[in-house]
Amino acid sequence: MSINQEAAGIDVISAVDQRIEVVRTQSLDLSFNELLDMYANDELIISPDYQRLFRWSEGKQSRLIESLILEMPLPPLFVIERAQGAYELIDGLQRLSSYIHFRGLLRDEGGEPLEGLALSECDIVPELNGLTYETLPRALAIKLKRAFVRVEVIRKESDPRLRYYMFKRLNTGGELASEQEIRNCTIRLLDPAFNEFVATLSRNEDFKTCIAYLSEEKRKEKYDQELVLRFFAFKNDMPTYVHNIGDFLTEYMEKVSSKSVPFEYQNEQDQFERTFRILRMTLGENAFTGVVAGERRPAQFLSLHYEAFALSLIPHLGIIDSDDAGQIARIRERFEGVKRDGEFREMTTGGGKNFRRMLERRIEFVTREVSAAVE
Repeated sequence: MSINQEAAGIDVISAVDQRIEVVRTQSLDLSFNELLDMYANDELIISPDYQRLFRWSEGKQSRLIESLILEMPLPPLFVIERAQGAYELIDGLQRLSSYIHFRGLLRDEGGEPLEGLALSECDIVPELNGLTYETLPRALAIKLKRAFVRVEVIRKESDPRLRYYMFKRLNTGGELASEQEIRNCTIRLLDPAFNEFVATLSRNEDFKTCIAYLSEEKRKEKYDQELVLRFFAFKNDMPTYVHNIGDFLTEYMEKVSSKSVPFEYQNEQDQFERTFRILRMTLGENAFTGVVAGERRPAQFLSLHYEAFALSLIPHLGIIDSDDAGQIARIRERFEGVKRDGEFREMTTGGGKNFRRMLERRIEFVTREVSAAVE
């Protein structure tokens, strides 16, 4: 090994050691009954956004209880220590929630109690099926309460950014969760302000009108919040986008939340609200569909229309007067012409249209029409 290679190796080892020093951890063996008491006393927190990801079927929950009764080992739970000493769960939601559900004390994200779980689909001891905690033989109930699990505690002294990356890398049971739901859970470990800002703007009435044709399934997955995030990410950080929208949005949310890029909340909110007020006045519910007012074709939300129309207004916000009926009428006419235009339709149908150049082409196409309407 050369001297340069040896020096480089020492630098890498030093960098690793420095990172290890800012991650403070503690391992505990706790009984599920202790964890239940902590949950009941708000000493173990499951955030509302995170609770929404509890999606195990009753069969999977039941087999978890069966495993505990059979003394099978479980993977550890991960929690972070909050300033007041309480723990916040960051991994192990499905396992812990299943136990609490069986005990009849699980609350939904609104704080309302859920009905206790009756066991089903237990395949090793099928005799357990149909039993609740109250009807479980006392010896098994005691065994269940005393079942232990390893709990890894990320101490409050740890670097918040490393806590955040640890959360991202853990298995959160998120294969059924949307990317935005996962972002909502993870980003809080950096700074919740931007996440809350996005959620608030998703309830803006003009915005809600413009996305009226978004499916109920997409709304449940928080896609409306992702659309708000997309507005700011593409408006402010387009040069870093290549093709993978999911990674691009997550990275932009990280940048804003960690304050590595500037974000003037009031100014950004003003631009968002003015943009969607104009879109509501010109296109209304058809802002992001392939049809215009009066057409009888079925309307559906088209994501490829979203940035094209929303971002086309940004360069012109200073000269668009929403009280000028003539100006609004001209913009409406141009927008409806775009939706009927064959070239634009070609840019918004079929696959392979999410590359940056294609996105820029769509935005430029609509922006030219807005310019013609207002200048």
